[in-house]
Amino acid sequence: MHIDLFLVFGSAVVGLLVGLTGVGGGALMTPMLVLVFGITPTAAITSDLVAALFMKPAGVAIHWRRKTVNTGLVKYLCYGSLPAAFLGTYVMHLLGESAIAEHRLQILLGTALVIGALAMLGRTLMAPTSNGQAIVVRKGATVAIGAVGGFMVGLTSVGAGSLIVVLLLFLYPSLRNSHLVGTDLAQSVPLTLSATLGSLLFNHVDFSLTSSIIIGSVPAVVVGSLLSSRANGIALRRIITATVLLSGLKYVGVPIGALGVAAVILAAGIIALEVKQAGERRRLEVIAASVTESV
Repeated sequence: MHIDLFLVFGSAVVGLLVGLTGVGGGALMTPMLVLVFGITPTAAITSDLVAALFMKPAGVAIHWRRKTVNTGLVKYLCYGSLPAAFLGTYVMHLLGESAIAEHRLQILLGTALVIGALAMLGRTLMAPTSNGQAIVVRKGATVAIGAVGGFMVGLTSVGAGSLIVVLLLFLYPSLRNSHLVGTDLAQSVPLTLSATLGSLLFNHVDFSLTSSIIIGSVPAVVVGSLLSSRANGIALRRIITATVLLSGLKYVGVPIGALGVAAVILAAGIIALEVKQAGERRRLEVIAASVTESV
């Protein structure tokens, strides 16, 4: 089994970013494998799904210990996501591995990345409005959210950490952010297991590629999680969201010139937001200091 050191390093960078920001690995790992290392979309998606099975349990254990997992939501999400993820891997198998099939899958992947990036952006604009009350599980809608997210994960490896989170926020606006993340992460483990089983049954998995991803990403996720409290996760998340969006646009065939314009607009928007929020923080600090002095 061949271990690619460059791929190990690239996977470590992605794993660190996932740990620092909580952004779903599928939105970062698969584009890196395809765009940087020239791996086919089918091989990238299947290998990423298998590797994700090794990346998630540590995070789940932390949230479980902190009691930030809503087991009722996890149960009904899994009712939808497990069969849908399995179905997604079968649909990828039906698409085949010809050049035309890989191109179609690339378009689907790009579409999923654009949707995922917009979902991540939407999440930053939607703050949970927790009122301390217990969540009443809306069974049918929760199963439907699991099915939509699970199918997207099985087909493209994208969706568990972006699309499902935003849909949960729409359905349960009072769900606390810690519970939102913990619940999504907990349900993503059986979801990923289902998608992995489907990949092993219906598609070819490159175990050398998968091993390189695991070796690089798993310890880096742990390190990133430990450092996350000290990092500016919001700024990193915005940069990553912009990168995911640009990757998706490239997949669906947006010309390089248009991508350059989009990159400039996104960079200007991120800088403007950071400057505005830095000014607000300074203003609050001045107010707090003046109140302290008056006391």
